[in-house]
Amino acid sequence: MESRLKRSPTVKAEANSTRDDALSARTVSSLSEVNAGEWNACAGTDNPFLTHAFLHALEESGSCRAETGWLPQHVLIEDKGNALIGAMPMYVKGHSQGEYVFDHNWAHAYENAGGRYYPKLQVSVPFTPATGPRLLVPPGPGKERNQRLLIQAATQIADKLGVSSLHVTFPTESEWKLMGGTGLLQRTGEQFHWENAGYENFNEFLENLTSRKRKSIRKERARAIAEDVKIETLTGTDLKREHWDAFFAFYTDTGNRKWGIPYLTRSFFDLIGQIMGDKVALVMCQRNGRYIAGALNFIGADTLYGRHWGCIEEHDCLHFEACYYRAIDFAIERGLQHVEAGAQGAHKVHRGYLPRLTYSAHWIRDEHFRRAVETYLTQERDEIESHVDAIEFNYSPFRQTDGIGIK
Repeated sequence: MESRLKRSPTVKAEANSTRDDALSARTVSSLSEVNAGEWNACAGTDNPFLTHAFLHALEESGSCRAETGWLPQHVLIEDKGNALIGAMPMYVKGHSQGEYVFDHNWAHAYENAGGRYYPKLQVSVPFTPATGPRLLVPPGPGKERNQRLLIQAATQIADKLGVSSLHVTFPTESEWKLMGGTGLLQRTGEQFHWENAGYENFNEFLENLTSRKRKSIRKERARAIAEDVKIETLTGTDLKREHWDAFFAFYTDTGNRKWGIPYLTRSFFDLIGQIMGDKVALVMCQRNGRYIAGALNFIGADTLYGRHWGCIEEHDCLHFEACYYRAIDFAIERGLQHVEAGAQGAHKVHRGYLPRLTYSAHWIRDEHFRRAVETYLTQERDEIESHVDAIEFNYSPFRQTDGIGIK
C-alpha cells in the first residue's frame, strides 16, 4: 500500500461543465514538496495547527511517518498553471490512535463481519483535537466551489486507493454542513471551552461565577502553589532548550503512565520553538529550583489552544492551575476570545469551561456498513446535543446575570 501511495494518484476535479476550467487534484507524501507560502495562502495563519510550519514539523521530526501509522498523503488542487488553489492535510492510517474521534468500535464491527477497516484515510491535524479548517482554500468568490472540489477529490482518491473509509475530524461547523450536503455522514462530539466576555482580569471573570465556585477556584489556585511552587509562562525568545528538555521529560513520563506511547518526538519541540515560538505559550512549574510540571499551549488569532500536560511530581490542584487557570490569565492578558483546553474532561465545567459541540464527517465505502453507521450517528447526535444542553443547564458555574450562564 505504501509504495502504491507514493505514486501520488491524480484525479480530475471538474470545476464546472467548461473544459477550460478543469482542475487537477493529486497527493504528495510530504509537505516539503509544497511551497510554504502557497500552503499558508490556502490555510491562513489564524489557526497555528494548519500552518505549513506546524504540519511540516510533525513530519520532519519523525512524529508523522509510515512507521507511526501516519503516512502523509496531502491533497492538492491546482489549476492549469499548477497554481495551488486548495489543499487538505490527509494521512493514511493503519490504526485509530491519536485522532480523538473514536471509531474503534466501527473497526471491530466491520472486521468481525469479514471486512478490512485499515488502512483508512484521515483528514486532520495529527494528535490535535482542535477545531479548524480542513478544506483549505483562499478567501474569495470561488471559495465554496473549491471546498466542494476538495471533498470530491478526497472521496475519489479514497475510492481509487480502495481504502475502507475517509474521516474528516474537527472541521469547522460550516465545513461540516457542507460535507453533509455532499453526502458524507455527520458526527458530533463535545469539548469544554472558556469564553472571554471582555474580562479585564481573572477576578472579573470570577465575579461572574456563583459564590461557591468563586471560593472553590480561589482555594484551588492557592493550593497549587502552596508547596513553594513557582509558575511562569514562556513564549517566543524566552523559550530555551532547557525548557524543552524538561517539558519533554514531563510529556513522556505522563504519556507512558496514562496512554502507553507518547506520539511526539523530542525534535518536534525544538522545531516548533525555533520556527513558531511566537505561537507557543509554555507554562512551566518549578519547585526547589527544579522544573516539575508544564503545560503546552498554542496561540491562535483569537483562541488559546491547550495541548499537552505533564509532570514528574504530583501536587494538589497544580494541573488545574497550569492547564486551565493560567490559560485564562493568558487569554485575558492577550485579548483572546476563547480557550480550548483539549479533549474530554467534564471536570472543566466547574472551572468555567462550558460544553461546545465538535464535528466530524465520514465517507464509508461499504454501503451496508455505511447504513449501519448512519443509523448509529443519528441517535448519537441527538444524545450528545441533549447532553451538552443538560450540562450547561444543570452544572454551569456562572451566575444568571447579563445572560451569562444558567444558575
